[in-house]
Amino acid sequence: MKRLGRWLLVTLALGGAGSCSSDAGTGPVAGVLTVSLTTPKAGSDGAIQFRFTGPLAPTSITAAPGLRVFSQPLTMVTRMAVTGTLTNGAVVTIGLADTRKLSQYVATIEAVAGSDFQLRPLTGYSLTISQ
Repeated sequence: MKRLGRWLLVTLALGGAGSCSSDAGTGPVAGVLTVSLTTPKAGSDGAIQFRFTGPLAPTSITAAPGLRVFSQPLTMVTRMAVTGTLTNGAVVTIGLADTRKLSQYVATIEAVAGSDFQLRPLTGYSLTISQ
């Protein structure tokens, strides 16, 4: 009887392992990405407009503390503007249904304005995306 009980236990354990997801860890991994700004005019920039593109539409966009974000409807190409006193560092966090394709997401600066509302040349400005 003990032998039967052990085999039953082994069978149940193997059966349970086989019922796990068949994607072997390759399924979507929801999470957030951070878009960070590098600016040569830290503290005197008042707004940035940029385009966020990737294989999936964002599920959410949240401005960094002290900033405000405005965006079009969330699609695979989402344009947004962030306002406030911009410094070097995070400007927004973007929620995604799958963060495994980080290298396929791109943030492209379209315009930067000073706190005086004057457009600035884009030289020296860049955005980076990290997890």
